[in-house]
Amino acid sequence: MTSLHTKALAGLLQLLVAMALMLFLPAWTFNYWQAWLFLAVFFTSTLAITLYLMKNDPQLLERRVQAGPVSEKETNQKVIQSLASFAFVMVIAFPAVDFRLGWSFVPTGLVIAGDALVALGLFAVFLVFKENTFTSGTIEVASDQTVISTGPYAIVRHPMYSGAFVMLIGVPLALGSWWGLLTVVPMV
Repeated sequence: MTSLHTKALAGLLQLLVAMALMLFLPAWTFNYWQAWLFLAVFFTSTLAITLYLMKNDPQLLERRVQAGPVSEKETNQKVIQSLASFAFVMVIAFPAVDFRLGWSFVPTGLVIAGDALVALGLFAVFLVFKENTFTSGTIEVASDQTVISTGPYAIVRHPMYSGAFVMLIGVPLALGSWWGLLTVVPMV
């Protein structure tokens, strides 16, 4: 296995552990079936995307593993990425607090619909990666980069953000939290 593959899979494993901690510590229980199902859907989807990129677009995978506030070059992008990272933590952790305190009752069907939105949003992100090899994890422009107008870009100018929005709406529902939907607002 190449070092890129190792780095990508290790990063995915670190994300899984971090997300599990963000869910089960605030919930203060492992008896949270919504969180287990969400983790299974999220990580099955992201693992499939990662394996696809390993095989079909290792250059994009290389650009995607370099992400987050520390990877940005400009100060304003570092700040935006830091705020977005904090907001994402809230999208994950707040529904777990809601679960612990029993604020919401989301019917099983809507929990499953939330998981479907998570999978659908990540599928949209996958379609973006398939269409545009320049979807870097940081803000940058490559010299040979072109404007993409095919695939999901024929429908919406920023399809990865659209897919991420669908996924983000799904997360609180998948985790059984009506109040968690409020945490999506700062991400938007």
